[in-house]
Amino acid sequence: MSVSRADDYNQLATLIATTRETSGELFGKAMVAWLRQHVSFDHCVIFGYRGASRPPLLFETFSPVESHVFVALYQEGPYLLDPFHHAAVERKEGFWRMRELAPDRFYASEYYRSYYSQTRLAEEVGFFVPLPGKDALVVSLMRLHASGPFGTADARLLRDMAPAVISLVRLRWPGLPADEPAETKQDEAIAPIAEFERAHIWKSLSLTPREKQVVDLVLQGHSTESIARAMRIVPGTVKVHRRNIYRKLKIKSQAGLFARFVEIIDARIR
Repeated sequence: MSVSRADDYNQLATLIATTRETSGELFGKAMVAWLRQHVSFDHCVIFGYRGASRPPLLFETFSPVESHVFVALYQEGPYLLDPFHHAAVERKEGFWRMRELAPDRFYASEYYRSYYSQTRLAEEVGFFVPLPGKDALVVSLMRLHASGPFGTADARLLRDMAPAVISLVRLRWPGLPADEPAETKQDEAIAPIAEFERAHIWKSLSLTPREKQVVDLVLQGHSTESIARAMRIVPGTVKVHRRNIYRKLKIKSQAGLFARFVEIIDARIR
């Protein structure tokens, strides 16, 4: 994508001017305009992440209909299984592609089939910005199926731009504001925690700590082999845990496990 040096610098100057004196909406629009001079994409969304609490929306480019899927539904619980959420909570920094973060069975997981496929995305990439304490921001850029995934050259350019993007985002949001949506009553049901606990939503069930960890990894999209590596156990032990989990929860498949996850999330946000 060709852009003159003068246009690039002018747009960058506009973006810098919005970091301290204007709303997040104007900053987001200036950021999108600057990035689009270099790489084409269909949507941008900026979420804040604070442990396991509901992520506050800081900026979006979606229409109301699109926002229902990308924001409203996401905030109700699917974010807990989102590789971007996990990477942000784990304090990753820089530019990352979904394919670099997703578990090995992510695209065959029930989470992908039941929620993520509704987004109709060809690819999602993000700038990950750790903030003081445990907070983080992610600036996500998205391309729909009609546009196709980001090319190798586009991804390389965005990775090169990451230090500038991260610095500008930190100027605009040195921390997650206390009056952002993360502090609403809905979040009181999923309270912020000092440290992210992978199995937090399964506390009410009669599962062992290891079984809770297996459940969470299965729902994220990890294969039996990947779970075994993550937990430092043999694949056969993972299979035993899964059989015990299914028996205790009276389910027969990953679809049933995801349905139970949705039930628990619905109960927590009512």
